[in-house]
Parts: sequence; C-alpha cells; structure tokens
Amino acid sequence: MTPIDVPLARKLTPGCAHVLHFNNAGASLMPDPVIAAVKDQLDLEARTGGYEAAFAMHERIEGKLVAITHVPSSGGLINPIEVVGAAVRGSNAIYLLDACQSVGQLPLDVDRIGCDLLSATGRKYLRGPRGTGFLYVRRSLLEKLEPPFMDAYSAQWTDMRTFQWRPDARRFEGFESSVANKLGLGAAVEHALGWGLDAIAARNALLADRLRQGLDQVPGVKVRDQGEQRSAIVTFTVEVPSLENLKLALHEHRMNISLVSLELARLDLEPRGITGMVRASVHYYNTEQEVDRFVGAVAEEVR
Repeated sequence: MTPIDVPLARKLTPGCAHVLHFNNAGASLMPDPVIAAVKDQLDLEARTGGYEAAFAMHERIEGKLVAITHVPSSGGLINPIEVVGAAVRGSNAIYLLDACQSVGQLPLDVDRIGCDLLSATGRKYLRGPRGTGFLYVRRSLLEKLEPPFMDAYSAQWTDMRTFQWRPDARRFEGFESSVANKLGLGAAVEHALGWGLDAIAARNALLADRLRQGLDQVPGVKVRDQGEQRSAIVTFTVEVPSLENLKLALHEHRMNISLVSLELARLDLEPRGITGMVRASVHYYNTEQEVDRFVGAVAEEVR
C-alpha cells in the first residue's frame, strides 16, 4: 500500500490554504480534478446550453450496464432512480432496475424511470405467492438480449444444429412453472391497482414515519435508516444481548419481524460498523395501533 502524499493532497486542495476543515462527513473540500470537472461542464453549458451539454456528457458513460436497487432490503432508503435514468439516457449503457422491494409499495412507471429492464418478485410488497416474479424488458432491447438458459418454451428448435429465440417475452421464461402461482401473481397485481399505488405509498409513509418516531423515543434503540427519501422498511439497532432472542420474544407476542445480519448485508452494515439490525417493514394494511403496540413491546424487552 502506497501511503498518502499529504503535501501533494493539500496542494491539489485549494481550500486547505484558507481553513482547517474537520467537517468532511458533512462535505469535504473538493480537489482540483473535481473542481475542474464541474467548471468544465458549466463552461460547456454556458456555451452550448444545459440540455445539449448534458447529452454530450452521456458520451463519457463507458459502462455497458448500470444496475441499481430501488429500495434496498436494509437501510430504509429509496434511491433516486429517475435521476439515474436521466444520467444514463442517451448513452450506450443498459439500465437495469431491481424493484423487488418497491413493486407494490411505490408507484412505478418505466417510462418516467427510463429503465430498460425491471425485475421484481411477487412475495414482498406486491403480496403475491412465493416463487413468483416478473421481468420487464424494453421492446427495443428484446432482440439484443439472450438469456443464459433455454428450453423448448423459450426457444424453438429449428433444425438439428440451430435454434431461434422466441420473439416475445417467452424467451425469458421456462416451461416449468405453477399455473396457480401465476394466477395468484396476477391477482396480487390487480389487488394493488385496486387500492391505488399512490394511496398505498402515502399510507406506508405515514405508518413508517410513526414507527420511526416511536422507536426514537425508546432508550437503547437507534433507528438506522438512511437517505433523503425513506421507504416502509424501518431498520434499527437495539441494546440487547441477542437480536435473535428479541425476535423470539416478539414472536411470542405474535409480532413478526426479520433481522438484517452482517452475512446478508455486509456492503451496507460493515462500513457503518453495524453487526446486525432489526427490520420492521410495515404495509398499508397495518394500523396505527399495531405500530404503537410494537413500539411498546420493543421498549419492554429493552428494559
């Protein structure tokens, strides 16, 4: 490992000549390369126009795939997927959105998002059967993508040595599946649309905010959610000897929660110095009374 050349680092940071800056967790002093990149883009906007300069920036996106999770399973945040879509638009990169936790929880519009692919599962906020899910693929990409697996449903055997992918969504499906579960998934979609996704999102936000506010009042409990926009997934740490025992105790009260372990969420937890969290994920059918009762049960276990 090469040690930091501190004099060079300070030379590349103009602000060091003016302040002692110990607020890097808030906003660090920008180095010359960052300042130059910002200034160059602003100069380009001044010369050519904001939209035109943005389109020129797309040519610098060299990746083939931009993949992002809309709502991570831990951390509580909602990622700015439309902002990502705007940044990718016009480049040669494919934009893949993991919407497993957001389908059924939040309104989704693939055109507004700008994604080329969207994958989701049925069993989470969509409230469908286990073992179900779906994949959206923008039609203009259909012929360019070849799935890693095939069978006689996803492709046609044209002669002894050749095959041809199905020209529609079937190319991404396998023959073996549960008809009952497919019907259940369709019913779950219709059920969610019946309530209205905007209404579901508003209700979820109300419940999640109430839960966070309640947990904030419990000594020994710390809400760990991140992001400017937060989802219906509420994560928190508790000063107890064992989170597993806490989960079992809550189960005795007929309360279902899950735990986020370091093993399952290392990229999220390890940088934050967290070894495990409780995850309480509310949905529109929960009540305010349930939220308050849950907070009370957690408080009782912490005492």
